[in-house]
Amino acid sequence: MNKKLISATVIAESGIAFGTSGARGLVTQLTPDVCAAFAVAFIAGMTRNFNFKQVAIAIDNRPSSYAMAKACAAALQQLEIDVVYYGVIPTPALAYVAQEYVIPAIMVTGSHIPFDRNGLKFYRPDGEISKVDEQAILTEQVEFAALAELPELVINHRAAEEYITRYTSLFTSPWLTGKRIGIYEHSSAGRDLYYRIFEKLGAEVIALERSDKFVPIDTEAVSVEDTLKAINWSKEYNLDVVFSTDGDGDRPLVSDENGNWLRGDILGLLSAEALNIEALAVPVSCNTAIESCNKFKHVERTKIGSPYVIAEFANLAAKFNAVAGFEANGGFLLGSDVQLNGQILKALPTRDAVLPAIMLLAAAGEGVISTLVNALPQRFTYSDRIQNFATEKSQTIIAQGKNDPANLLMQLGFDNVEIKNVDETDGLRITLTDERIIHLRPSGNAPELRCYAEADSYSKAHELVNNSLINIQKI
Repeated sequence: MNKKLISATVIAESGIAFGTSGARGLVTQLTPDVCAAFAVAFIAGMTRNFNFKQVAIAIDNRPSSYAMAKACAAALQQLEIDVVYYGVIPTPALAYVAQEYVIPAIMVTGSHIPFDRNGLKFYRPDGEISKVDEQAILTEQVEFAALAELPELVINHRAAEEYITRYTSLFTSPWLTGKRIGIYEHSSAGRDLYYRIFEKLGAEVIALERSDKFVPIDTEAVSVEDTLKAINWSKEYNLDVVFSTDGDGDRPLVSDENGNWLRGDILGLLSAEALNIEALAVPVSCNTAIESCNKFKHVERTKIGSPYVIAEFANLAAKFNAVAGFEANGGFLLGSDVQLNGQILKALPTRDAVLPAIMLLAAAGEGVISTLVNALPQRFTYSDRIQNFATEKSQTIIAQGKNDPANLLMQLGFDNVEIKNVDETDGLRITLTDERIIHLRPSGNAPELRCYAEADSYSKAHELVNNSLINIQKI
């Protein structure tokens, strides 16, 4: 008989923690029993609040993801729960089908972090789990048997098909006819779906650089290599847009007609305007053009991470009809049903990559994307990170900065500056009297220190981040 284990004990001993979106850790930490512990603890909480007989599971293209899915499925079988396995699909596709069928879901993904790490995202039948749900998972005392054998899983294609239909059904004509869309496929979980969506809408699709190895694309810290790729592809193939995503397909990477990647919050702003959104919830790190463009009745700033954005939707929905949110990484969260072309687009309060790309193209119409971007208030943001930077060290620097922000600025290389505002909502965000902004924050997913900057030119924002990160490493 297999050894009996307690979920809270297994999770505590694993070293796995919840970050800004999901539980993340090294693949070596995410053993079958650890995955099982998370699965049974999650379901224990769900059974107290919902009635269901099935749980949906899907994965990204990481080498470790399928084995983790099998471990979760094996654990749920011990609870006599039927597992519906949807294979490799984008996270929002899993969230959507789970919402439609009112069942919980588990997505095996580490999003954009390197392939030696992975993670688990959890969805209630009514949407993403909250921070309260996360804490409950960590403390649930659920007994389960140590896993001996892992079952092979049979793919159900329903989630993929319903995700495609969600967007193609909104339009009665192939309105993207004449548009050329390059899809940077790499190892994205949605690479077999995206071309079908855009082709159904009339576009000519050019597939670019599919990879058999996992590629950790971070839409907030795009590499120089990927920046040049998009520019070159746009010239070579005469593209109207290059579209890509992170590993699990919930964060978009979208370019203009020249191959210049749009910042995720600028993409979100334009998409929200095209959807006639009234009120927005956005993380504190997003571009201030969101307010200064005067396109929305209300903008609420939150901590960084989709659970915080989603938590604000209830407050906004009490006052406004059309509610949404987005993040600096581009993930767009639809907080209420909206009407589009006479059709109802149902709310999907989790990060999605496809909706903002479609709405950007709809807003551009017969014109070009750069015209939309250039019409916005000219505020430019840039961000980067120091990888393999101990979280404790990041927290110490932030704490010192909160205590004496002027001294921290001096250590970061700022001379003769005056502070206008200090925001401690998430990390340390300092606005200077000349409207330059510098924002430091430890990553919630990995040992990294992120730095965001905003200024009236891209070069100034870029310089602020580079100089700050160089000087941080000297502290």
